[in-house]
Amino acid sequence: MASHSLSLPARTPLLRLLCRPRRAILPSAAPPGRGFCYTNLSSAAAPPRPASRGALFLGAAAAGTRQRGAVWSRTMSSSVNSAAVAESAMAKNGANVEPLPFVNDKHGGVIIEMTAPMDPQVFSASLKSALSKWREQGIRGVWIKLPIGLANLIQSAVEEGFWYHHAEETYLMLAYWLPNTTHTLPVNATHRVGVGAFVMNDKREVLAVQEKSGVLRGLGIWKFPTGVVEPGEDINIGAVREVKEETGIDTEFIEVLAFRQSHKAYFEKSDLFFVCILRPLSFDITKQESEIEDAQWIPVEEFAAQPFVQKHELVKYILEVGLAKSDKEYAGFSPISIKSAFTDKQSFFYMNRRDLDKASGSGNAQHKSGL
Repeated sequence: MASHSLSLPARTPLLRLLCRPRRAILPSAAPPGRGFCYTNLSSAAAPPRPASRGALFLGAAAAGTRQRGAVWSRTMSSSVNSAAVAESAMAKNGANVEPLPFVNDKHGGVIIEMTAPMDPQVFSASLKSALSKWREQGIRGVWIKLPIGLANLIQSAVEEGFWYHHAEETYLMLAYWLPNTTHTLPVNATHRVGVGAFVMNDKREVLAVQEKSGVLRGLGIWKFPTGVVEPGEDINIGAVREVKEETGIDTEFIEVLAFRQSHKAYFEKSDLFFVCILRPLSFDITKQESEIEDAQWIPVEEFAAQPFVQKHELVKYILEVGLAKSDKEYAGFSPISIKSAFTDKQSFFYMNRRDLDKASGSGNAQHKSGL
């Protein structure tokens, strides 16, 4: 997949950054509107899975959640008479008020999960009744998950005061805040995650591709394989997959060398782009016919001499940190599998093992010597 192209400034500003040397892993200064590149400059010679169910549906809002945008200051003052309306609706509709399917979340809220068809008028009356009861019980956040097949219920929810929170291919999530206070519900996901792969063989040739679509189509420009991490996919797995898909080359993930953050990329979302170094395990290229025009092993000097590389700072820095790592003058971040104290789920913690081992060894030596 080449959708996370390094060469598409109109789609995502992956190439718009300015990194200046620092002694620590810090964002380099950049003019307003440009991205930041995070890299270990001190050691370089030349340079939800979707969120868990409880975490996503925060009815009472986790502590420390920041309020953003106009929707964050929205209140439900327009629904102070919801209880009276509910009573009127129940009296009018009688048996047409049906219980709504819901589950309690981990934060004092509820999630209405509609799966079966319901008449919009019955749904509206049932919703008013449920909100009245939950308000009395002290419930704060209410979520409605509507599958695409029940889109006819959206208007009823919106008229009651619900707002759009996020949407996926098969459902729409709406939110509502019962207290007459500023709501503290979490915002929708804010970032997309992409990867770029630096792969070099023993001949000092880098794996490079030319794209079939986008602004670089037909220009004969070589770039590094890039792509977007899939939902629930780890960075290291995504990098290996993207290289395999675009070039047919099997690789072993080594480290994250650096990463870049930019904003207002796709649909006003921010973008995190991780530069990874991988070791080739095979060498015969089979290009991805649907997205890749050509894929080759290119001598690193020839790749670096392209005006495209000299002009676009991100590509230039990927090359620099990749060569610095290959020459063993740069330490990146390698994944360590860890488990949370709260769940049994495994995750990856990326860290600079080389310098940690040095620091640990130095600390042990000092301890033994009494320093």
